[in-house]
Amino acid sequence: MGARTRAEHLDLDLAGLDFWARPPEERLAAFARLRARDRPVFVKEQRVPFVRAGRGFYALVRHADVVHASRNAKVFSSEPAATSPEPPPWIVLLFGRPMVNMDDPRHARLRRIVSRAFTPRRLAGIDEHIAATAGAIVDDVLERRSGDFLADVAARLPIRVICAMMGVPERDHAKVAACVDAMTAYSGVRGDVVRLRTLRLLAGNLKAIVVLHRLVARLGRERRRRPADDLVSALVNADVDGERLSLRELGAFFDLLLVAGNETTRNALAHGLKLFTDHPDQRALLMADFDARIGGAIEEIVRHVSPIMQFRRTLTCDHEMNGQTYRKGDKVVLFYLSANRDESVFADPDVFDIGRDPNPHVGFGGPGPHLCLGANLARRELTAMFRELFTRVPGIRATGEPELLLSGFDNGIKRLPYEI
Repeated sequence: MGARTRAEHLDLDLAGLDFWARPPEERLAAFARLRARDRPVFVKEQRVPFVRAGRGFYALVRHADVVHASRNAKVFSSEPAATSPEPPPWIVLLFGRPMVNMDDPRHARLRRIVSRAFTPRRLAGIDEHIAATAGAIVDDVLERRSGDFLADVAARLPIRVICAMMGVPERDHAKVAACVDAMTAYSGVRGDVVRLRTLRLLAGNLKAIVVLHRLVARLGRERRRRPADDLVSALVNADVDGERLSLRELGAFFDLLLVAGNETTRNALAHGLKLFTDHPDQRALLMADFDARIGGAIEEIVRHVSPIMQFRRTLTCDHEMNGQTYRKGDKVVLFYLSANRDESVFADPDVFDIGRDPNPHVGFGGPGPHLCLGANLARRELTAMFRELFTRVPGIRATGEPELLLSGFDNGIKRLPYEI
């Protein structure tokens, strides 16, 4: 192993929300400058109130580095946490460790169980429900609309689909949606946010987790007594190998499914409408042969917007990559939104091109054991919703700039004005 290469430090706080409050084009330009450097950048982490401070991390901004780290999970570990900032240990003690924050063999065991949710047979069975849900949402849009695409369309589809898959009663869907919004509101603090504000956000986040865990635990106990044809029943009742999720594990999986599965789809829907509004030529190309081109269109939306912008890894041993020697215990952050704009991989990376081929984006996570299990579900939801919107509401378009969620993790849209 060669001598440790000194990483560069920049006056660019990728760990603070002040950076993520900048306009998207400024952030992308900053990552382009980072990709052009010979050495990785080491980012010091500011102290976040009520959350333990990290030592800092190396920013992996190139496509090749993100792919390498994703494939080498034994070296680049998801434990103790893949999210930023890292949750304190008491969070794990209270609520359990979600699968995204696990390594094998625990990760492999849980993934083997929950993969039942996403088998081709189960997904094919839910296609009819997805199409019917998308159709009902468009019926509402045509009858009455608020002028906010998130409230009317994007936020409604994935929550309804996930709740239906899990077997959550319809009366609880609004409660689940409110909890998801509360869970994604806390992403750290900006320099101008006071401690009281931070405490309120964190308290709201924790309360939402408690509510969801209680809801799904109650459902899990019911399904153990009286199984039904839903995902909770499949997860809490033993299969032929005797494996099932505990109620605590079920709660952690429900959190992950709601945040990852819901946020990815709703963000891609909202960003997608804005992209097709700004690029009418691409929309015309799509509608000239929807079935042939929607697959490529979805991949390009996900590449272009990177609904989940980053994940964190911890080195389990000394490792050399791209001229940098990392030591055991070092932290790295995989910046998917930067990798998805890497000029060495994507020609004209800032151009929205639904015919892009090949398109090896990492918008669903890099290749390897943590590749998003729900990617095919998201693709089905996006296909159904865009089909309904663009065939039944051909005049639909965004009428202004989106109001973005202030987050370094979730490329979310809080509100998007539109008209039909």
